[in-house]
Amino acid sequence: MASCHSSANPGCGASGKAELTPLQADKIAQHPCYSRSAHHRYARMHLAVAPACNLQCHYCNRKYDCSNESRPGVVSEVLSPAQAIAKARHVAAALPQLAVIGIAGPGDPLANIARTFNTLEGLRSALPDIKLCLSTNGLALPEVVDRLADVGVDHVTVTVNALDADIAAQIYPWLWFDGERLEGLEAAALLLARQEEGIRKLTARGIMVKINSVLIPGINDRHLPAVSEKAREWGAMLHNVMPLISRPEHGTVFGLQGQREPSAREVAEVRANCGMSMPQMAHCHQCRADAIGMLGEDRSQSFPLSAIPQTAEPYLPVMYRRAQIQAGIATAGESESADACLVAVATREGVLIDEHFGHVQRFQIYSASAAGVTLIGERFTPPFCTDKSECDDEVSRHEQRLDAVVALLADVSAVFCARIGLSPWQRLEQAGIEPCVSGAWQSVTEVIALWWQQHRLVPSAGKNRMGAA
Repeated sequence: MASCHSSANPGCGASGKAELTPLQADKIAQHPCYSRSAHHRYARMHLAVAPACNLQCHYCNRKYDCSNESRPGVVSEVLSPAQAIAKARHVAAALPQLAVIGIAGPGDPLANIARTFNTLEGLRSALPDIKLCLSTNGLALPEVVDRLADVGVDHVTVTVNALDADIAAQIYPWLWFDGERLEGLEAAALLLARQEEGIRKLTARGIMVKINSVLIPGINDRHLPAVSEKAREWGAMLHNVMPLISRPEHGTVFGLQGQREPSAREVAEVRANCGMSMPQMAHCHQCRADAIGMLGEDRSQSFPLSAIPQTAEPYLPVMYRRAQIQAGIATAGESESADACLVAVATREGVLIDEHFGHVQRFQIYSASAAGVTLIGERFTPPFCTDKSECDDEVSRHEQRLDAVVALLADVSAVFCARIGLSPWQRLEQAGIEPCVSGAWQSVTEVIALWWQQHRLVPSAGKNRMGAA
């Protein structure tokens, strides 16, 4: 395990040391909610497809149509999965910096299982280069971890406000579980147990977990360092301590009861104490459930449903343009030089070139340029070779799936993998993409760097494919 890359350092707690694989560090570097260095370079989009909630929080009131507010639970319109996917395609074409799409409400995504997974599955198919994430209270999390991993969700935020049922009962009056309403300590104890189970399962599947906690003076302020310590034991890698928002006009229980908000000094002190256990997120803007754009810059009102065209343009050309722009962001413009290019890699953990071309479910896309070898994103694809009997290069039923994979990679100059069959090798070469297997089981970045040094010296191979359409 490598130490967290300085450019991808997710938090502000100097003493909270995160140990991340290179691939995890690179993913965090492109996620504006996980990396303080990414939030002014990459944009996020929240899709409001989950109106129902299974947990009542004293600090929450899901009020609609309040465009001037930036707080969780506020949205202008709840979308159907089909509307959400259409809107996401539209925003991705208009906002090339868009790196992440998440479902964060206005209720709890996992209290709206069908709507949430219909949206996630549609997004994964329609937008193969976009990261997917989810925010949840964790009550319904344990049973869906495998589904989240299978659809390609890499980041999940779980709101954990307490470890002690007595404290949690002061925050949550009731919850719904298996068709039954539970209250008080019984409800609190169940929630806490489900949160721990879900977080442990997420991290066991390699999904990165951020913990959100609402700082409530007099209730959990002295307790949150223990939350940070325990969540780190469960495998979480980042803690976001958010100040309570309790203005009376918002209509929350805490607001109407006069529960005060914490001061900036109190927030800073709690974050410092929590930072002894885990890196802290200090750049959160407590976004709306339909936020679009950079953190601190909500452009959701610029993308109403009425502005979405009836017929969406093909996405692959959009994806190629997005890759060119995102490579420019990641390399400070070096990717625009004549000998720069994109390459695709079949790798499990981002360390070694260790996957068969026909078995890949996600390609890592790197920019190779004078700036070095830089991961700029991923592209998801169903594997076209599903078992040994179907790996015959002449099996015609694979041709359509193979064509789709080659089209997905049309803007890259080379594909690095551990093994590849003759038919896909030929199809890649016909598309002007170089298949590379000589670096199998070797370091991803070292192999690409060596290949690029040779590639840039060959005039016939010097074409910059990043502008491919």
